[in-house]
Amino acid sequence: MDEPETGPLRRCMVTRESLPKEAMIRFVLDPERVVVPDLAGRLPGRGMWLSARTDVLERALKRGAFARAARGTVQLPPDLRARIEDGLKRRLRDLVGFARRGGQAVCGREAVREWMQSGKAGLLVEASDGSPNERARLVGNRGFRVVAPLPAEMLGGVFGRDHAVHVAIAPGRLADSIQVEATRLAGMSEVPAPPAATPRRKGPPKGGPD
Repeated sequence: MDEPETGPLRRCMVTRESLPKEAMIRFVLDPERVVVPDLAGRLPGRGMWLSARTDVLERALKRGAFARAARGTVQLPPDLRARIEDGLKRRLRDLVGFARRGGQAVCGREAVREWMQSGKAGLLVEASDGSPNERARLVGNRGFRVVAPLPAEMLGGVFGRDHAVHVAIAPGRLADSIQVEATRLAGMSEVPAPPAATPRRKGPPKGGPD
């Protein structure tokens, strides 16, 4: 279906760009030749790769790119994009859960602020439906990496709460994985990514409503 799956790069079957696997979505065919998104990149079979962008997926569907890559008839789920979005959200929820259970995550404005001030925060995970103004008051221009992939209710469920708006993740592989998945989700959804971080400045972040 595509070139051998070796090395760190894969070629998008629509744009023909070679990109890191982390910036792409892999698809395989199930036994009924239904196109299945393989978000973990571990399902058997030769992969079909797309850049993790909504417009690229739409072009693939309109142009019959999956059938061409598979060299035959394929079945396309009508909710393929929704399956990708839902799967990425579950992966993000699970990654934040792993961080929480490993003592690498805290939630709540005050706990997050404390981690920011003490240098324990490597990534801030903000609720996608949280207030941008509140987020700006917390983060300021201190240069922290910020993603906002999940709604407050889903984030809160990870911590046994009704909702959580602010989460801090310790630096490391989990924080990096969360950022990768959040970037893929932003490319495949209507939720815009938070603005890029700006250089840090000295001093604590300003307060604001919880």
